[in-house]
Amino acid sequence: MPKKILLLGRDGQLGFELRRSLAPLGEVAAAGRRDCDLTHPLQLARLVRREKPDVVVNAAAFTAVERAEEDPVRAMRINGEAAGELSALAASRGALIVHYSSDYVFDGAKPGPYAEDDAPAPLNAYGRSKLAGERAVQAANPAHLVFRTSWVYGVVGDNFLKTVLTALRQARALRVVDDQRGAPTGAAYIADATALAVARYLENDGDGFPFGLYHLAAAGAASWHEYACFIAAQAWRAGLPVDSRPQDIEPVPSSRYPAAARRPSNSCLDTRLLARVFGIHAPPWQEGVAHALATLAGCRGLG
Repeated sequence: MPKKILLLGRDGQLGFELRRSLAPLGEVAAAGRRDCDLTHPLQLARLVRREKPDVVVNAAAFTAVERAEEDPVRAMRINGEAAGELSALAASRGALIVHYSSDYVFDGAKPGPYAEDDAPAPLNAYGRSKLAGERAVQAANPAHLVFRTSWVYGVVGDNFLKTVLTALRQARALRVVDDQRGAPTGAAYIADATALAVARYLENDGDGFPFGLYHLAAAGAASWHEYACFIAAQAWRAGLPVDSRPQDIEPVPSSRYPAAARRPSNSCLDTRLLARVFGIHAPPWQEGVAHALATLAGCRGLG
């Protein structure tokens, strides 16, 4: 009998890619905000009861870091409490729960990449809500996969890559922070890695499956400024309509841009555990960004 996968967050940048990557594995029931409001527990329960999934993939989240400072209750409800409730509902059916957390659970004080067993210490409300969510998921269902991701972008939705592209079209000086580092990670890569892990789970109905917490991010690291310069250079090569070049982008310290939400200076994640356990090796962050820009340009390559 075909397996049933329930995907939440179908309209987001990750949900968009997951609808593609999960499709070969079984019947995918994809729900968006209009189908299920995560602030209402009864709607979650009705959705799971109706769909009867074998796997639940939760790509729904409150992702606006600044807005989380203004509305921490809503951020905690969606990223923390609802995630735990969904995990418990999956457990009641004996289903796997796949959930996504964030590099912002760390404070950035470590000089090198963070491993899964490093102590979290979030600096902002968003990070605290994501940490609460991953812990609630783990506590409610032993059959869980929690993936911490980093600097996620995609070809749909709002993200840094698309914000930079918009700014580059305006032919004016662009200032970008250069003292925060992380690994820009494509939603497409996250979705493909998720599908590989879920396929392994379904092969043996979960027998001997390595449940747990894993870091899932691209390889390498960049500052936001380096990332923006790479976007500008590749956008020119891809033939996208931009009027600014990398040399037009000015590096500035984060102190020049005071924000409500403090951000870690180091968001790098160590992904060796994922490679060792699942054989999933992180591609260089530049490859995913170049591919996304080529996709946005409507071409197959950048040559």
